[in-house]
Amino acid sequence: MELLSALSLGELALSFSRVPLFPVFDLSYFIVSILYLKYEPGAVELSRRHPVASWLCAMLHCFGSYILADLLLGEPLIDYFSNNSSILLASAVWYLIFFCPLDLFYKCVCFLPVKLIFVAMKEVVRVRKIAVGIHHAHHHYHHGWFVMIATGWVKGSGIALMSNFEQLLRGVWKPETNEILHMSFPTKASLYGAILFTLQQTRWLPVSKASLIFIFTMFMVSCKVFLTATHSHTSPFDALEGYICPVLFGSACGGDHHHDNHGGSHGGGGPGAQHSAMPAKSKEELSEGSRKKKTKKAD
Repeated sequence: MELLSALSLGELALSFSRVPLFPVFDLSYFIVSILYLKYEPGAVELSRRHPVASWLCAMLHCFGSYILADLLLGEPLIDYFSNNSSILLASAVWYLIFFCPLDLFYKCVCFLPVKLIFVAMKEVVRVRKIAVGIHHAHHHYHHGWFVMIATGWVKGSGIALMSNFEQLLRGVWKPETNEILHMSFPTKASLYGAILFTLQQTRWLPVSKASLIFIFTMFMVSCKVFLTATHSHTSPFDALEGYICPVLFGSACGGDHHHDNHGGSHGGGGPGAQHSAMPAKSKEELSEGSRKKKTKKAD
C-alpha cells in the first residue's frame, strides 16, 4: 500500500473502480463475445436458418456468466434477463454482426486496431464481474472460500465453462472441447483472479479492492491485447506451470490443451514444423486434433 501511495495510484485506482460499465464497456463486451460466436463453424448458417437459436446462443455468450453464478447461488436463472437495456443492446449487436448489409458492421469491428480497443474494454468488464461476483457470494457464504472462488470464476469465464450447452443449441456436440479439460487463458486467469479477490475479500491480502481491480485489469488488458494482436494461442501461465506442475503433480499440466491443437489452423507453425510433428502422432490423435474448434470462446 505504501508503494501504491508513493506512485499516486490510490486515487487513480479508486476512480477507475467507479467508472460505470454501461453502456460503453458493456457494448464492447457484447461485440467481442458475439464476434467469437460468429467465428464458430456453422454459426452464420445457423443465423440464417434458425435465427432464434442463434439469438439464444448470442445471449449465452453475453450473459452466460450471470446464469452460472445464479445457478451456484440458488437464485433465479432468468433474473438477469429482467435488465431490458442490456438485453436490447446485446440483441442489437447480434443483429448488426450477423445481418448488417454487406457485413459493414462486422468488417468495422474486426478491423484490428478497433478490435483491440474492444478486447481491452471487455477485460475491464471481466475483472469487474469477478470482483462483484465474489462480493455477492461473500454475503451469502461469509466463510465459504470455495463458494466465493467458484462464483468469481464463473463470473469471469461463464460462457467458456458452459460451452458444451451452447454447442447443443447450435446442434453440435463436441465433448472433447470441454473447457475444464482444455482451459484457455481467460479461464485460467479468471480462476487465479477469483483466488486473489477472495483473499482480498477475506482480509488475507493486504490491498484495497480498488487497487486490486486496477492492477489485475492492467494485467488482463495487456495480456489479452498482446495475444489478440499477435494471433497467439499461448498462455502467459505456460512457463510457470511448466516448472510447478512437474513438481506438484509429476507431469506438465495442460500439455495437450487446445492452444497446441490450434497452432496449425492459425498459421502458428510452418510446414516444416508440421512435418516434423507428424511421425510423433498417431492417426487417431491427428484425427482427434482436427476435430478441435478453430477458434476458442471468448469469456
